[in-house]
Amino acid sequence: MRNIARELITNKIFIVTLLSWVIAQTMKVIIGYIKEKKVDFRWFVGTGGMPSSHTAGATCLAVAIGFTHGFDSVLFALAASFALVVMFDAQGVRRASGRQARILNKIMDDIYWQGKIQEGRLREFIGHTPIEVIGGFILGVFIAVIAYK
Repeated sequence: MRNIARELITNKIFIVTLLSWVIAQTMKVIIGYIKEKKVDFRWFVGTGGMPSSHTAGATCLAVAIGFTHGFDSVLFALAASFALVVMFDAQGVRRASGRQARILNKIMDDIYWQGKIQEGRLREFIGHTPIEVIGGFILGVFIAVIAYK
């Protein structure tokens, strides 16, 4: 009988990918502390910010698969394609959604101050700048290279 928990904790690709996400999210808390002079652990579980943990995880996954199964394997091609989609989404679609949220929040503020509506605010930081995506990419490659060195 298979022991799925044992398989997961001994799966180096999974562990290294998860580690890259944790490191990226931890870096967001540290960078947030340096910039804001306060600790906000919502930065650890939230989206947006430097570096992109989505990009770090997807990139690390692709590179780890490349080291394990070969950079000419179908698995690497699949993981690398997935990483490209994640990067495009992180800095494109999700960033545009954040801009729309910012504009809608301003409209809501304007309406609120006129006394006509009272609603909750939308999350504005759900996407990444290209630099944040590049930072996540570099972090993901670095962690995979260190793990497979």
